[in-house]
Amino acid sequence: MEQFKYDDDISRKFMAATILWGVVGMLVGVIIAFELAFPKISMDLPWLSFGRLRPLHTNAAIFAFAGNGFFTAIYYSTQRLCKTRMFSDKLSRVHFWGWQGIIVSAALTLPLGITQSKEYAELEWPIDIAVVLIWVVFAVNFIGTLIKRRERHMYVALWFYIATIVTIAILYIFNNLSIPASATKSYSIYAGVQDALMQWWYGHNAVAFFLTTPFLGMMYYFLPKAAGRPVYSYRLSIIHFWSLVFIYIWAGPHHLHYTALPMWASTLGMVFSVMLWMPSWGGMINGLMTLRGAWHKVAADPVLKFFVVAITFYGMSTFEGPLLSIKTVNSLSHYTDWTIAHVHSGTLGWNAFMIFGMVYWLTPRLFQTGKMWSSKLTEIHFWAGTIGILLYVISIYAAGLTQGLMWRAFDQTGNLQYPDFVETVSRLMPFYWVRAVGGTVFLVATLLMAFNVIKTWMMRPKTYEEPVQSFPALAKKYVDPKGPESVLETNVGFGRRLEALTNVVWHRKWERLPIKFTVWVTIAVLIGSLLEIIPTFLIKSNVPTIASVQPYTPLELAGRDIYIAEGCYNCHSQMVRPLFHETERYGEYSKPGEFVYDYPFQWGSRRIGPDLHRVGGKYSHDWQVRHMENPRVINLKSVMPAYPWLLDQDLDFEGIASRVRVMALLGVPYGDAVSNAPDMAREQARQISEELIAQGGYTDLEGKKIIALVAYLQRLGTDISKPAPAADENGGAP
Repeated sequence: MEQFKYDDDISRKFMAATILWGVVGMLVGVIIAFELAFPKISMDLPWLSFGRLRPLHTNAAIFAFAGNGFFTAIYYSTQRLCKTRMFSDKLSRVHFWGWQGIIVSAALTLPLGITQSKEYAELEWPIDIAVVLIWVVFAVNFIGTLIKRRERHMYVALWFYIATIVTIAILYIFNNLSIPASATKSYSIYAGVQDALMQWWYGHNAVAFFLTTPFLGMMYYFLPKAAGRPVYSYRLSIIHFWSLVFIYIWAGPHHLHYTALPMWASTLGMVFSVMLWMPSWGGMINGLMTLRGAWHKVAADPVLKFFVVAITFYGMSTFEGPLLSIKTVNSLSHYTDWTIAHVHSGTLGWNAFMIFGMVYWLTPRLFQTGKMWSSKLTEIHFWAGTIGILLYVISIYAAGLTQGLMWRAFDQTGNLQYPDFVETVSRLMPFYWVRAVGGTVFLVATLLMAFNVIKTWMMRPKTYEEPVQSFPALAKKYVDPKGPESVLETNVGFGRRLEALTNVVWHRKWERLPIKFTVWVTIAVLIGSLLEIIPTFLIKSNVPTIASVQPYTPLELAGRDIYIAEGCYNCHSQMVRPLFHETERYGEYSKPGEFVYDYPFQWGSRRIGPDLHRVGGKYSHDWQVRHMENPRVINLKSVMPAYPWLLDQDLDFEGIASRVRVMALLGVPYGDAVSNAPDMAREQARQISEELIAQGGYTDLEGKKIIALVAYLQRLGTDISKPAPAADENGGAP
């Protein structure tokens, strides 16, 4: 027998971080919810504007709250499922403090406008490198623990943890490949259509393998523990796991229906998304059926209440996700708040409630108090959290449907019934107020949990007991037990092979071979990834070029970076879809070849404001400046933040040179601009400033950031209507 002690201190650390960052993330979410309903709440401060705080909220909710939550679960459950202490205490601490450092870095850089602008991948390159290094530390510690385990077969929860570690590493590395232009700015190596495909290959599967698979692992461990019942079906868990891992990775392109992405790719994403219904609901059924014979406990145990609601929301979200991937439904839902409601029903209902249930189950065990400080407060948290979710998602579902239907409404004369975009926005205000109230209720409920946990922590003993565990080491030689006898009376080869497959004896062999198991997970993930990505990069017809589309000028490139830094992509799309109501509202639909110089792409995923792809030349320079300075001067009903600081902050003309050089390195044909970018930018800024003065506008903005932003906005979507440039004397493009 070998003796050891479990390391519960690391789980206590991660659980404390989970609660802290959960409160922070939800607080930021409540702030931006009120900003939409009442824009003046930002006080015109750059670091409090919606565009900068929204990515902070999503990163805090995903990587800080959910991430620390499943790390808590993994460190606690893995040791007990493997009957061993973690591979290395030092690696556990490096993982914990490194992850918190990454979160703090995100909290500092995102409000300062330091962002890549790719959804769920906004962090700039130095932080990306830190994320990868810390993830490697985590992976080594976890795999090392599996190798030295004292339990022969890996339990189902460990399968989902393996899938999380492998797939997130692949997704994060390849989506974030970029070339730095400075310590705080980089450019994606992908552009336009390819960048959009890579981003939503990552974005959708970040939801799959950061917010789904680890939480399913939590479900398979903590639900049976809390219910005192075994998992309903071992075979169903196998089907659930492998079908989910293989199918999920294909589904990302359904985020890009009716865009410039090739139709075959988005259709493929839709087909696999619909197929996800089966494994997802298989997991939900396996979870809920685990409670058979124990449903009477749900009424009395708040922990089980949290788990039941979480699994129910998982079922609803994984029904709605495939529904939204269907093209006809997506044409209505995409860019609306319907998607926001869907995402929050998953994160608040599924992820947060799973974490809350786990915290309430773990707290008395980790702090060795025997019970929570207040079971009544736990019950109040459950009901308040449930009410908060319902207020939030019902109001935003209504808002999303209202948006989609108003955007496509036509009157009896065949004209748009609501041609002014702000008409839709003003109609949504009651829903936004209800959403803000619902979010506040959910935040207060989370604060009650934090208070309850702190009071329970104060009841802890002076010194934690660390019971000595005794388990024998695994024997070096092991013979798999003989499988069940065949029930087939005739010697039919195919039938016997099919019978052997359904008996899942083969899977029992894999469960004792962690490296082999990990390799098969990697292969399952790579098959779908490569078959979608490679054709889009290799087949030129997928991105036909347009001769009149030229690179951004140095000043326009600087303006684009300002657009990104201010988070304008959080509210505006740059993708006019080939749908009649969109072409009537915005103009000619967007073509793939228009985005070949967009590093990264800016198609957006939500429209709180109108699409901007055809905004170039639509308004005067003076209109653009006044609109950015105070949108309510232009339209009293606007909820857009004001950006007065752009009229005061100086533009770094010299810094443009390094950015142009990186773009040239990526293949953008800049020519003389590589060596002359600052002077070219100053000359264009002078011209715009003179035109602005001639329009009766401002007289002292030539060297300010606003001029670069105006240059970028006035360029958007105009190339397609220009004649192709004349060839040079050698027959090549200039």
